[in-house]
Amino acid sequence: MGLHSATMPAPAPAAPAARKPFYRQLYVQVLTAIALGAALGHFAPEVGVALKPLGDGFIKLVKMIIAPVIFLTVATGIAGMRDLKAVGSVAGKAFAYFLFFSTLALVIGLAVGNLVRPGEGLGIDPATLDAGAVADYAKTAHAQTISGFLLGIIPETLFSAVTQGNILQVLLVAILAGVAIAATRPASDLVMDVLTSFSAVVFKLVHMLMKFAPIGAFGAIAFTIGEFGLESLANLAALVATFYLTSLFFVLVVLGLVGWMGGFSIIALIRYLREELLLVLGTSSSEAALPSLMEKMEIAGCRKAVVGMVVPTGYSFNLDGTNIYMTLAALFIAQALGIELSLSEQLALVLVAMISSKGAAGVTGAGFVILAATLSVVPSVPVAGMALILGIDRFMSECRALTNFIGNAVATIIVAAWENALDRERLDAALAGAPMPLAPEDSERHERSGPVSEGIVRAMEKAP
Repeated sequence: MGLHSATMPAPAPAAPAARKPFYRQLYVQVLTAIALGAALGHFAPEVGVALKPLGDGFIKLVKMIIAPVIFLTVATGIAGMRDLKAVGSVAGKAFAYFLFFSTLALVIGLAVGNLVRPGEGLGIDPATLDAGAVADYAKTAHAQTISGFLLGIIPETLFSAVTQGNILQVLLVAILAGVAIAATRPASDLVMDVLTSFSAVVFKLVHMLMKFAPIGAFGAIAFTIGEFGLESLANLAALVATFYLTSLFFVLVVLGLVGWMGGFSIIALIRYLREELLLVLGTSSSEAALPSLMEKMEIAGCRKAVVGMVVPTGYSFNLDGTNIYMTLAALFIAQALGIELSLSEQLALVLVAMISSKGAAGVTGAGFVILAATLSVVPSVPVAGMALILGIDRFMSECRALTNFIGNAVATIIVAAWENALDRERLDAALAGAPMPLAPEDSERHERSGPVSEGIVRAMEKAP
């Protein structure tokens, strides 16, 4: 019980945050880095392109620790659960949520594409398209199969999942390990203690690496602007604007309504995750903020086992931004080429996209790969038409990543609420900007996972 008394001083969080200078707050540093990187990429494009290794290096640093974070969070979370039936309940509710909202995102993208018709009037001749520019994406798309995807979830060895960094493989091994530890306790208490202590080290490493986020964001945005230039947006501004506004509608209205029904404000959640969102914006990668998201969801009152199940699977199965992009981009290409798709062809796009968006998870350039697979079911639209949006895809990837990220945060809170695994008091405090220490009534979970959570709370107390 000493741990609980050490983590319970209620008035402590506010004072350190008040004394922290604004320029030392991570979200301010990342925002400044994005602005400086964009300016450098625009006025000195050659220098901006040369800074690409800064962004790539930071993303690789974060990806280096994603597998340990997922394994330790899921394994210790499940091992600390008294009722292992709850694991199946969480998974079932999470996948039901993913299926519904992923499909809704596809339908919204399709509806907006038909209503706004951003590609209409371009009158591009299909014979002028450069099919070679998208040949690699099309080839990768054809290589994706449902059976191959399912078999790919199973790692070669128990340890290769962690060493190779495949998120779904890590999740499978972590679930099995957590169940095995829970089933063999108290004999496995020593293993649980070791994993819990190792978790404290890994999350400390996460906090250390996040200090390099401004450098990574600076290099990534400088490269993007330097390589593609702001002028590349002008040619296809209608598609970019339509996609951004549709994604904004989905986040503020659709997810906002979900949050309202779940008892929280989507605006408050966005404010709570502002540092992570700016990091995603700067790096165009939602994976860069995955470890921090898992931490903050637990701080916000979601039980560790729920966070460990929902967040990693959501990164593969709950891609709201990517789904909006797929149907909207497919319609844009057809409209730009003067091709009218029938209702049956549009429904086929949605059905195939529901499957292909899962099968291409973890593939480099996944958004483009999924689009290639989706277009392949509509013979009247040449896959070579993807060359029309190849130049601006990078600018839309930021919006895809941001929408995916927010969607997974909302999913985690909702599934936790469905499972009665959400501490409302802690959620309200976190969204109000004053995260609370862990509650003493979660004795079993905190007794085993205390060092991790205690370290997270101490870090949050120092945050704005």
